[in-house]
Amino acid sequence: MGDAVVILVAAGRGERLGLEVPKAFAWVAGRPLIVHAAASAFESPEVGSVIVAVPPGSEDEARRALEPFGPCDVVVGGETRQASVRAALGSGAASSEILVCHDAARPFASPALFGAVIGAVAGADGAVPVLPFVDTVKRVRDGFVTGTESRDELVVVQTPQAFRAEALRESHARAERDGVELTDDAGALERAGYRVAAVPGEASNFKITTPEDLARAEAIASELARG
Repeated sequence: MGDAVVILVAAGRGERLGLEVPKAFAWVAGRPLIVHAAASAFESPEVGSVIVAVPPGSEDEARRALEPFGPCDVVVGGETRQASVRAALGSGAASSEILVCHDAARPFASPALFGAVIGAVAGADGAVPVLPFVDTVKRVRDGFVTGTESRDELVVVQTPQAFRAEALRESHARAERDGVELTDDAGALERAGYRVAAVPGEASNFKITTPEDLARAEAIASELARG
């Protein structure tokens, strides 16, 4: 078992899924998304424990669900992703030199991907998994196309994202002080001038947001179960 601590962001309400439970507690292949994500993290030899940020009132459910997999601390998340990560950073369990932020809504990130981003931090302040941007990208203003962007340096970013703990804490503190909300934790480091490395992502590591995504996840889980 390694020393890295995974911050599992699971406080989203998931209104777009149309469910009566928070998104992280939606079931895929017989268990909640939060369990899929945590189980994969714990299967990585580099990971020692998990901190999970959940909606108010879901703390006991999360503890029961994750207790069989390894050491887990549960905190109440915030209204935004950044607020949930900051809540996790305030946990005494966030004491590792390497912290990994991961979305519970990405149930198929492999243990090897956790290991890849953690390993890449040795040469940078953070590391993120990326996929090539395959679609043509155009810039639009007032309903009209104004140009076509080069895809040569464009990528799609996923989680898990690994960071030196000091860099993650300082970057989040700076964003909070400046009143800036960002879509991922790597963006906080980029804004603060830290170096973030890129490692190959996984096509199956998609984020569940809509009912169609949930159906796709069920299909993928069934294929994996059949081998």
